[in-house]
Amino acid sequence: MPEKYKNTYRHWMTDIRDWCISRQLWWGHRIPAWYLPDGSFVVAETEEEALSLAREKDPALSLSDLRQEEDGLDTWFSSWLWPISLFNGILDPGNKEIDYYYPTTTLVTGPDIIFFWVARMIMAGYEFMGKQPFNNVYFTGIVRDEIGRKMSKQLGNSPDPLQLIADYGADGVRVGIMLSAPAGNDILFDTRLCETGRNFSNKIWNAFRLVMGWEVSETANQPESARFAIEWMQSKLSVAVAEINDLMAKFRISEALKEIYRLFWDDFSSWYLEMVKPQYGSPIDRNTFNATVGYFDSLLRLLHPFMPFITEELWQHLAERRPGESIMYARTPEAAEVNSNIISLMEHAKEVVNGIRNVRAVKNIPNKDTLTINVIGSWDKAQDAAICKLANCETINHNAEKNPAAASFIVGVTEVNVPLEGSIDKDAEIAKLRKDLEYMTGFKASVLKKLSNERFVNNAPEAVVAAERRKLSDAEAKIDNLTKAIEALS
Repeated sequence: MPEKYKNTYRHWMTDIRDWCISRQLWWGHRIPAWYLPDGSFVVAETEEEALSLAREKDPALSLSDLRQEEDGLDTWFSSWLWPISLFNGILDPGNKEIDYYYPTTTLVTGPDIIFFWVARMIMAGYEFMGKQPFNNVYFTGIVRDEIGRKMSKQLGNSPDPLQLIADYGADGVRVGIMLSAPAGNDILFDTRLCETGRNFSNKIWNAFRLVMGWEVSETANQPESARFAIEWMQSKLSVAVAEINDLMAKFRISEALKEIYRLFWDDFSSWYLEMVKPQYGSPIDRNTFNATVGYFDSLLRLLHPFMPFITEELWQHLAERRPGESIMYARTPEAAEVNSNIISLMEHAKEVVNGIRNVRAVKNIPNKDTLTINVIGSWDKAQDAAICKLANCETINHNAEKNPAAASFIVGVTEVNVPLEGSIDKDAEIAKLRKDLEYMTGFKASVLKKLSNERFVNNAPEAVVAAERRKLSDAEAKIDNLTKAIEALS
């Protein structure tokens, strides 16, 4: 993995050359050959065995007459035995460890040593064990500097890892690099990647402080918005777990991390915690708190392989742990049944909430001011409590009459009205609407001028003429709405 390296492997195996195992190295295994004075040689495991073999040729020889080969075995000559020698399979064949662990599951390495190491381990595995040494090979990318050069001591373009850890945290450095490391592709290193990782660590820490800082009430009732949020988060977590497991099985590790990142930052922090968060100064009910801590626990387990330090620290403080208990041994979350309907409802609720927040931003309505929402039509009311909590709405009126003075937006095929009386500066709003009306009136005039030109209508492509007519229709509708809004406010 990735599959593109299969051809590289096949090329090396079909265009194979003799392997020179002799190297002029001052480390590694010395070649076990001893030369006799007459130029012949013997091969033995020890000096004593070598002398014994040499005396079969010349009984008068002593150990000082023998000279061991000075060259060492090639580095890869010992490395190709690594999957076997790790479990002492050469010196103690058939022992419990070699029988249990061999073949290993996955080898993680770089693509630049496919032949030097990977292919040779496979050869040695079949030769000495009769089977492959591992089932999968995952090739990481090579970390390069900002201009694409491979990092090296000679170029001096490698960052100091200890300084990076001091600046961004060990987890921040890991996450920053892994988020930008698609399988097998090289990474152009930039410290801004580590900033992203550090910011994510801060997000996790702040979410932990928020949740663990809540006062818990054993008698408080669970709000409808919290009940809805818990059910929604359970389904979102299950969908994400299934997706993450699939990505990890395919060795798309960077994409798996991005999914967990999105799940924590967007779904859990931006939406779920906002729905269950108690009013300032009020306690949270026990059921909602326990569910929230449970989701936090699951998210920490998902994040642990990528962020081992902060997840271990927070997991230890999330609940009482036994001596020696660690998140390293905790089971990863399993996907449960998914409620597709509640996921759809929440996606609809998000659009409504974003529309209301946009109205607040455009009309300068403070977030602390409660609003009334008029729905011109209706939708599933199961989402209303969540919308009210997220958008600070007091009431949602279904099948309401359209208010010309209200700010409007469309969600799907449903119009949503946000009455503005008492929430805005009426004179300033009328002035703004008149300015918009003046602009739209001028825009309509320019479109009419173009459509009244027979030469344009007869010679322009039909699609272009149709687009202009749509512009005219849209302009007329907006002018009508603006006129009614000005009249209503006046």
